[in-house]
Amino acid sequence: MATGERVELSTTTTANWVAKTSNFLVDDLDAGPGTRIRIGLPSHWLTTVWILSAWNVGASVVDHAADIGLSGPDLVADEPHRVAASLRPLGGRFPQPPEGFLDLGAEVPGHGDHFMALDLPEPSTAALDLDGTTSTHAELLASVVPDAARRLVVPGSIRRDAELITAACLGGGSLVIVASATPEQISRVAAQEGAEDQ
Repeated sequence: MATGERVELSTTTTANWVAKTSNFLVDDLDAGPGTRIRIGLPSHWLTTVWILSAWNVGASVVDHAADIGLSGPDLVADEPHRVAASLRPLGGRFPQPPEGFLDLGAEVPGHGDHFMALDLPEPSTAALDLDGTTSTHAELLASVVPDAARRLVVPGSIRRDAELITAACLGGGSLVIVASATPEQISRVAAQEGAEDQ
């Protein structure tokens, strides 16, 4: 929002990004059931993609003791596998390769548009391990109400983002994610998009 960027992801485009990211996680980082992924991004469309991709490969989204760390342009991560997102428009790459990190914008787009999940997570598999609380997929599904609305998302926690994504997927809703905006800008975007506050 600070740059004026507006990205609209259809179901097809979101699924494409999730497939590419899932293939990247499996093929390049050996992710799978039991893998722990920390997403160090603000509320952003890439945050949504990475939450869904982690679950797609059977991994858990965590905030500690992770195997894979995703950082924004601040390059803050100390996990064994480190990936960085420039947060430039359309998932663009860094102008210069980030030292010590894989550049999401350079690595992910070349992966396949379809992902074949061989090990789907069980209901008892941990979906989230955040803020000292672990939630299985079954517990996460039971904790949210399906939401068919167009929901406004402002910067918050990864858990809150995961719950909103799950509710939208279950209810056929959509998310309008707004970052780095003033209250006036947020109100204007909500009115333009017909989005409801959460």
